[in-house]
Formats: sequence, C-alpha cells, structure tokens
Amino acid sequence: MALRNEDFVDVTPTRLDTTERLFVVNIVKGLGTTMRHCLQNVGRNGRTPQNIRVIQYPEEKRDDFPVEQGGQFRDYFRGVHRLNKDEDGRVRCVACMMCATACPANCIHIVAEESPWEDREKYPKQFDIDELRCIYCGMCEEACPCDAIELTPHYEITGLSRQELIFDKSKLLRIYDETIDEKPM
Repeated sequence: MALRNEDFVDVTPTRLDTTERLFVVNIVKGLGTTMRHCLQNVGRNGRTPQNIRVIQYPEEKRDDFPVEQGGQFRDYFRGVHRLNKDEDGRVRCVACMMCATACPANCIHIVAEESPWEDREKYPKQFDIDELRCIYCGMCEEACPCDAIELTPHYEITGLSRQELIFDKSKLLRIYDETIDEKPM
C-alpha cells in the first residue's frame, strides 16, 4: 500500500506571536489565576472557610481534636505499617507476595521460607518495608488475603539514617505489639 500526501501530518512548530514571545504577559495571567483562587478560598471576614481545618503542626496534632472536627483527616489518613500476629502469636503473613505485587512504589520486599507449622506452606523469613519509599496508598492492605499487614494511624516516624526507616519483620511486629489495643483504619 502506497502512502499518499494526505496521510502525512505536518508537525513543524508554529512561530510564536508577539504576546507569546513576551513571557511577562503569561506570567501576569498565571498570577491573576492564582490570586483569583486565593480570594475565592478566603471567607468574608478574612479567615479560612469553616470546611477547611488547618493544623499548626507540631504544636497541634490530629489526635487532639474530637472526631467530628478532625474526622476529615481520620477517615482518609494512613500511617506506619504493622505486621499482624495470629491467635498463637505467630506472624499472620503466609508469604503469598500479593502485597509486594500490588505495591505501586515497590517498597515491600519479602523472602519466603517453608513453614515449620502445619497450617500453612510458607511464612516470611524476611519482610522489609521501605517507609521512605512508601506512598501510603493502602494497596498492600487491600491485597492481603489474610489481613496480615495493616496501616496504623501513627504518622510520626523519624530516623537519622535511611536504614532506620527500612522496617524489618521484627520492627513491624513490635509496632503491632504497641498498637494492639488500637483499631487500625
């Protein structure tokens, strides 16, 4: 099949006119749009509207407010991960790798090993989550068929090095022990 002239599309860039060459005009238009949005979001008395809650962190924390005021944060907020235990105190994970597969940030690393228990085939010999790489989307929690991984409402995690914020299996289980009384999101 031969190509005709009508099949070709001209993609050469068009020349800029005078106002497009002067970037100042476009900058003023952009600043005008920004100012319009800022003025729309400010109430008549010069304060932010009632439906927007501003928290002055670290002086104020989400936990300091009742649910009806801070509910918009608690409904959608996800914090640090925890690895759940079963009734016998063993790690609930069966190393199916579904959380690592579902993770869009690829921050979960699992090494599986044959289980010493009769009720499952595998268990995680190594289970690491890079909390700096994680985007806290909750896909791992949704993908887990045995509810082994959950996101807690704790959001204040700090470390002096990158290695401190790669949570291994023992640290994830320790977080479970600390947050066992709290219901996860």
